[in-house]
Amino acid sequence: MKPERPRKRSNLRDVAKAAGVSVATVSRVLNAPQTVTPKTREKVEAAIRELRFVPSAAARAINSGRTRFVGALVPTLDNAIFAKFLAALEQKLGQSNLSLVVATTGNDPKIEAEKAQGLMNIGAEGLVLSGIHHDPTLYELIERTQVPAIATSYYAPQYDLPTIGYDNVLTSETAMKYLVGLGHTDIAVVHGQSDTNDRTRARLAGVANVTNAKVRYYNNGLSLMDGRVAAREIIKADVRPTAILCLSDVIAMGVLFELQRHGISVPDDISLMGMDDLPGASNVYPALTTVHLPVSRMGEAAAVAIAGWVEDREVPEHRLFEPTLMERESTARRS
Repeated sequence: MKPERPRKRSNLRDVAKAAGVSVATVSRVLNAPQTVTPKTREKVEAAIRELRFVPSAAARAINSGRTRFVGALVPTLDNAIFAKFLAALEQKLGQSNLSLVVATTGNDPKIEAEKAQGLMNIGAEGLVLSGIHHDPTLYELIERTQVPAIATSYYAPQYDLPTIGYDNVLTSETAMKYLVGLGHTDIAVVHGQSDTNDRTRARLAGVANVTNAKVRYYNNGLSLMDGRVAAREIIKADVRPTAILCLSDVIAMGVLFELQRHGISVPDDISLMGMDDLPGASNVYPALTTVHLPVSRMGEAAAVAIAGWVEDREVPEHRLFEPTLMERESTARRS
């Protein structure tokens, strides 16, 4: 038996013909039903059901001049912090009847600029960026198109675009001062690549601001495996640090698993601290001491800011979210 050929998608003209009305009348039923008499509206709605008509978003965009979507550019979807941010961003945008289209950049500024151009090509009405350092091509695109664009995960009131995020320097300073306050003066700092990540660079600057501790740096990626690799390097040191600060909870959990695999007790043998306060941080054993960054609140604020700019041409103000120390079981006072 031959498979049935898929039906051709019905359009406005098909509905109009079936209902015995004009295309303009069908359009009014869809967009302003209160302007059509109940009898005519019922005929059109019956034809829509019969033909299984679904309005075309592309056609609606042509008619209205609006696509009603915002583009977000993030380094990756593998890290839970970006997934959490995007979930809050999308949910809040929906309240303004705006949709979200996400593009990943791999932390490559040139790829980010290309992806931004792609989003603009399909009609993005606004852009949400990560961080404040981008390829010149991206800035040229924003200037040329005058598209509303905001930067997130970073607070920089002197920046040309509105920023909604954190003082990343203060975030790592908070963590370092906490560890030093527990008596740790030999600290390993594990972090991701900093050459293309301004948030990491700022956090490293915050670490350097705390001068009353010896710091050893381990430059790896941002995955669990990168944390495990860093832990192996730390274990091999002739003199082990008394504390490890990871500039991401994901890295910290990788470090924790590897330390436990080698029989090293946290925090009895070595204290461990993360940054971000992802959902898993409080559920590992021992629960991870970290610095809480209100990612969901930032996502909601970013949605409100870009929606206000897109819909009402209101340029948003910079907005700062404060970090909060979350003291748990993975750190202890040095005996």
